[in-house]
Amino acid sequence: MSTATIAKPQAKQPGKRRRMSLPVLLLIIAGVLVLTSIVRLISGADGITSTGQMSTALRLAVPIGLAGLGGLWAERAGVVNIGLEGMMVLGTWFGAWAGYQWGPWTGVAFGIIGGALGGILHAIATVTFKVNHIVSGVALNILALGTTRYLSKFTFEDAPQGSSKQSPPIESLGTFDIPGLSSWLETLNGKHWFLVSDIAGLVGGLVTNLSPLTVVAVALVPATWWVLWRTSFGLRLRSCGENPVAAESLGVNVYKYKYIAVIVSGGFAGLGGAFLSIVASNVYLDGQTAGRGYIGLAAMIFGNWMPGGLALGAGLFGYTDSLNLRGGTTNVHALILLLAILLVFGAAYLAWQKKYVSAVVTLAISALMFLWYTSVDEVPRQVVSAAPYLVTLLVLSLSAQRLRMPKADGLPYYKGQGK
Repeated sequence: MSTATIAKPQAKQPGKRRRMSLPVLLLIIAGVLVLTSIVRLISGADGITSTGQMSTALRLAVPIGLAGLGGLWAERAGVVNIGLEGMMVLGTWFGAWAGYQWGPWTGVAFGIIGGALGGILHAIATVTFKVNHIVSGVALNILALGTTRYLSKFTFEDAPQGSSKQSPPIESLGTFDIPGLSSWLETLNGKHWFLVSDIAGLVGGLVTNLSPLTVVAVALVPATWWVLWRTSFGLRLRSCGENPVAAESLGVNVYKYKYIAVIVSGGFAGLGGAFLSIVASNVYLDGQTAGRGYIGLAAMIFGNWMPGGLALGAGLFGYTDSLNLRGGTTNVHALILLLAILLVFGAAYLAWQKKYVSAVVTLAISALMFLWYTSVDEVPRQVVSAAPYLVTLLVLSLSAQRLRMPKADGLPYYKGQGK
């Protein structure tokens, strides 16, 4: 019997939510872009769609997206990976330790290895010894943080330009632009035309000041989709997260696939950590991940355990994080107006769905956002710093009703339990 039996389509259940089609998703994205352009013209905050803003957002989205990809691999195999933060921490330290001594690409390789070591520990605890996945992940985060702080005192403290909390500088991987296209888009973005300049800023940020590692990270999103959804290996791995008993009955070694998935998960998270210490700042810093492992997990949940949705979530969180670096108070003030308008559309949609109480509450929140926008010229700096975490909570609360996690995600599995 083929393992394809596992993917046999089931009869449509009454009241089951339909997955959003690609044309509808593209239409929504286009609508948000038009509204953003209108808000830019009203508020005068040209920075919200500038090439520099988008380029910074992409750079900050990469480690979040890599952590999210790590969570996707693990959870599609049925293992909840709260330990992504700790695996990223290991990636930052191992990447910096090897990078300043033997070069940045060696640091990237060691960052992946460091994260994979964390994945091995998490797999041993959860798959072999059946430790609660949340407990194992939290313990791994604490262990990684304590271990890297301890090691830093013996490796970086006596190194040139290093300290107990910072590594020596690491050689840059370099950056590049797309010749001709980058400069043309930046010029077009600088004209501040309605919609045209906004699209130029968005696309220009994707082709300007790129690190080679950014290109690799972006390519891993479609590569993950192809491996997990277009190969027999991916089918077997996903079956372990949906119905491991059925998978084992068809000859799938469930333990092996769970181990592979969690180790790959750690490698992705470690690569995200290495990106932080080698590309984003070119030094290791204590506390450098700043919760990005958890935000990556939130991006994965927002994306409904799918690579494309995960990439959108990482982009959203990366954009809000970039506001801390570029014109934050002015840009966030403009985005309050955008959020207020979006909430009006959300209230209209809820009313159309006959959810009148939710519609009224949403409309009231929108009115408060409008009032906030009109009553101040700039938001406090503290709001800008908290924006990534506020957006994370807001997005998860709004998207919670449409989510579907793998059926066996987080459940302990014993070999032969289906017999």
